[in-house]
Amino acid sequence: MSWQKVLSTILHPVVMPTIGILTYFIITPNHISITKQLHLFLTVFVTTYLFPMLLLIFLKITGKIKSFEVLTIKERKIPLLLMTCVFLFLGKFFHQHTVINDLSYLFYGTLLGLISVYFIFFFKIKTSLHLLSIGSALGFFVILQLIYNISLLPLIIIFMLLAGFLAAARLDLKAHTPKEVYLGFLIGFSCQLITYYTL
Repeated sequence: MSWQKVLSTILHPVVMPTIGILTYFIITPNHISITKQLHLFLTVFVTTYLFPMLLLIFLKITGKIKSFEVLTIKERKIPLLLMTCVFLFLGKFFHQHTVINDLSYLFYGTLLGLISVYFIFFFKIKTSLHLLSIGSALGFFVILQLIYNISLLPLIIIFMLLAGFLAAARLDLKAHTPKEVYLGFLIGFSCQLITYYTL
């Protein structure tokens, strides 16, 4: 397997929320037990990884999608619509947890990004969901700096480098055009900031 496919798999959109919440628990000062953290981690993992994977398998079996890559706009509509529901649920779920309600920005921001992507489908424009998800994660960690008044510069640099490598991988695999890659990242990053400043 090429490095492009390995990186695309590791940083797949369904994996990024799990990476995001795990990183959040590592870097932020929180006052909840390890057991509670594990419960929250599993909630995110099941809803944003296991559920989408099962959904894709179902859509493949029923012939709604031709491959797990969901390459066309038409094939992306159903999974994207269902994922907006998942992220809406998670945004509300974390917003109710007073101690860690800042996690709701990650999910509400990504939700806004997914809605934006769905809206531009009507203009026959496709975006990279890989870059949207890593852009969203990057935007979230920028927000955490503001919330906790801490420097996350090393982490931000790592995510920026990963975003660059991921963009190159998606282009090398001919999964997206440069416009789709840049647009995905821009939507993901900016929607986090919009969410933070409007909620």
